[in-house]
Amino acid sequence: MKRPLAYITAAWGECEFENTENAAQYCRAVYDAGFNPICPILFMPLFLNSEIPTEHKNSIDMSRDLLKRSRVVVVCGRAIDEDVKNDIATAQRLGIMATTLDGIMTIKGHGKAQSRGQGRGNAYDGL
Repeated sequence: MKRPLAYITAAWGECEFENTENAAQYCRAVYDAGFNPICPILFMPLFLNSEIPTEHKNSIDMSRDLLKRSRVVVVCGRAIDEDVKNDIATAQRLGIMATTLDGIMTIKGHGKAQSRGQGRGNAYDGL
């Protein structure tokens, strides 16, 4: 069965290592829920320098293109910043569903919110 694409967005912090760790955990949770996660913060910094204006703009454009190809936008973490608001607005304008990671996990458990992290201990606590 083909998995639908899920675009992962969050209010990323300044710490690259923390962002990478959180993004990987978010992607795993979304994958476990039956989606193919797309998370630009995991790979774009490997080849684009956001301090170069052209590359920063290209990063935004590529991220938007990936969002447009997705079936759902998954908002992760507890904070909402301007980038997350822009991702949600873009999704709404394109008719793409936006939900939270908790929402995806609840749907996966068919309404049972306690199903988070099933089979993986408490790996998703606090996401």
